[in-house]
Amino acid sequence: MIDQLDALLLARIQFAFVISFHIVFPAFSIGLASWLTVLEYRWLKTGDPIYAEVYKHWVKIFAVVFGLGVVSGVVMSYQFGTNWAVFSDKAGNVLGPLLAYEVLTAFFLEASFLGIMLFGWGRVSKRMHFASTAIVAVGTLISGFWILAANSFMQTPQGFMMGADGLLYPTDWLEIIFNPSFPYRYAHMMTAAFLTTAFVVGGIGAYYLQSKKHIDHRRHGRIMLGMAMIMAIFVAPAQVLIGDEHGLNTLEHQPAKVAAMEGIWEDERGAALRVFAIPDQENQTNKYEVKIPYVTGLILTHSLDGEVKGLKNWAPEDQPVVIVVFWAFRIMVAIGMLMVLVGLFSLYKYFKKQQFSPESVWFHRAWMMMTPLGFVAILAGWFVTETGRQPWTVYGVIRTAESMSPVAAQQVATTLIGFIILYIFVFGAGSFYILRLIAQGPKPYEDPSEDNFYEHSVTEAQGRALSGDKNAGENTKDNDEDMSKPADDVDDGGLR
Repeated sequence: MIDQLDALLLARIQFAFVISFHIVFPAFSIGLASWLTVLEYRWLKTGDPIYAEVYKHWVKIFAVVFGLGVVSGVVMSYQFGTNWAVFSDKAGNVLGPLLAYEVLTAFFLEASFLGIMLFGWGRVSKRMHFASTAIVAVGTLISGFWILAANSFMQTPQGFMMGADGLLYPTDWLEIIFNPSFPYRYAHMMTAAFLTTAFVVGGIGAYYLQSKKHIDHRRHGRIMLGMAMIMAIFVAPAQVLIGDEHGLNTLEHQPAKVAAMEGIWEDERGAALRVFAIPDQENQTNKYEVKIPYVTGLILTHSLDGEVKGLKNWAPEDQPVVIVVFWAFRIMVAIGMLMVLVGLFSLYKYFKKQQFSPESVWFHRAWMMMTPLGFVAILAGWFVTETGRQPWTVYGVIRTAESMSPVAAQQVATTLIGFIILYIFVFGAGSFYILRLIAQGPKPYEDPSEDNFYEHSVTEAQGRALSGDKNAGENTKDNDEDMSKPADDVDDGGLR
């Protein structure tokens, strides 16, 4: 049976499986790192221990999410060398340095200060710990910068030349990095990460406000939901505007993708919005259409009679898988609209002073319902982006069929099954631990001594030894004195 399967299809399924798991965790860690920075700033500014309790609770979740993101990212790199070695060879001169810069400027930065962020509370000064949290947050944004630059190059390539050997060679790094779609993709993805995190945090905060098991965590829930509401009220509408600009950019540079997103087969003036349809790619048409006239044309061309090109302008082998792009796009947009509606609901409850009231059951349930939907929207958006680029790995330059390693279907199927089993175990365990932390809720912050970083001291004998005195024991003022007392007249190497 496996012998009859297509190795290319299996390789694409495997890559889709791996990247679907991977993208969830970096997006969540980007949002969490920035939110934790705000929380710690509020704690330092107000001195209210409630912010420290919420921070110390969520930093544990951040640690798990960050670790799972790193693990799944390593697997993606592994795939480039196994299933997609030809693509790595052809595009490596361009994409290799971009990914290397992500490691050098972002991952090393995060790794250097992550330990202080996770384990430095009470061991370094408050300012140093806050700086470490902020640096990790900046590192996640820099990481997203380079990853989105590499992906955007694959979508709208420029600043390169094709060598006689079939390899891509960079000619202008600024053009490569700041390619036409990069600003829109970066803004869209970072905003999606913030919104996803906000709705997770807000949903859990709403759960604490309603749960009878978490009466002690009501104030924590107010902090979580209140800060998440700010994002929903202001950032969700901004994401709609960013998405509109991104769509116009895609129409300019990848019109076939837009035609697939809208399910348009023929050139159409005043293009209608297909609210529902079943794209039939074999017959180049839609079944069971439900459409609203002029809406798509107005959105894409800002004109009632603007023309949108149909998919029939491209040969069937040059078209993406329409049904996947069409429905993934609608799922993403629908969730985005729900976020805006919840933001408006939040604004209404804010003016009514009812956002934290136990009687606001349906309001809190709305937030709880939205908790996982940000992740669904991110996955749907990536399906639109990656499936809509097909049949190209580098749009218009390198085809996907030309990018695969010469491996057999059995080999790809075996590793795919292995990944599925391993991911269920590893990510299942990580998700279970995160849910367990959420169920436990924040712990009280009762020990003020945790605020003070360690005051290291040394004895006189230890100080003399550190200063290079080979006879530290003999030169001690009084060998009978209590050696546990620190000496004041000894150079301790700055350890005190």
